[in-house]
Amino acid sequence: MKRLLLLILVMITSWDVSGQPSRNEIRQGNRLFIGEKFSESETAYRKALSEDPRSTVATFNLGDALYRQEKFEEALQQFESISGREDSKIDAARAWHNLGNANLKAGKIDESIEAYKEALRKNPVDLDTKYNLAYAQNLKKQQQQQQQQPQDQNEQDQQDKDKTAAEQQKDQGQQQPQASDDKENQQSQPVKISKEDAKRLLEAIARNEKKVQEKVKKEKAAAARVRSIKDW
Repeated sequence: MKRLLLLILVMITSWDVSGQPSRNEIRQGNRLFIGEKFSESETAYRKALSEDPRSTVATFNLGDALYRQEKFEEALQQFESISGREDSKIDAARAWHNLGNANLKAGKIDESIEAYKEALRKNPVDLDTKYNLAYAQNLKKQQQQQQQQPQDQNEQDQQDKDKTAAEQQKDQGQQQPQASDDKENQQSQPVKISKEDAKRLLEAIARNEKKVQEKVKKEKAAAARVRSIKDW
């Protein structure tokens, strides 16, 4: 990030301002900028633009002053206004470079990458722009990785949840038919006995029935005698 700031300071005095109607204000703004009096330099550059609204130098340097005050959106407007001018490819490359810087500081990584690429189209040998482009692309990669990690974790959690539910359902599916089959087998299986056992069972029932009948007769006889005695 250090190069993003140093390159701007070099560009402040890179254009020849001789012959410009607003050259005095621009020179004053440059002195104030070098003294890190960015708010005062902004005022000087705006005064220069009021005298010459088409001044590329004043517009560019005003963008730099705004940038150093972290007024990135305002700086973007200044750089954008001159980025399409074809005064020279070197000047246009500088404008696109600083437009990339302002976008990057404003959190617009994609826009900064495109601005740096455009700057390199104008000036392919600019090492500072290449550095800043690589820096912005690395930030973009980190951002994508950070966004992908929660998504991957959520997908893994969902897969684990689905797998657990499927295993539970499989276990239940294996156990339930077994219990059902056992119950049906218990209800449908008849009790089997031999003919001899059946004969003995019938004889025992007959003997018990005979004993019951004899007992009933005796109880009736006893009841009759009791009533007789009682009635006497």
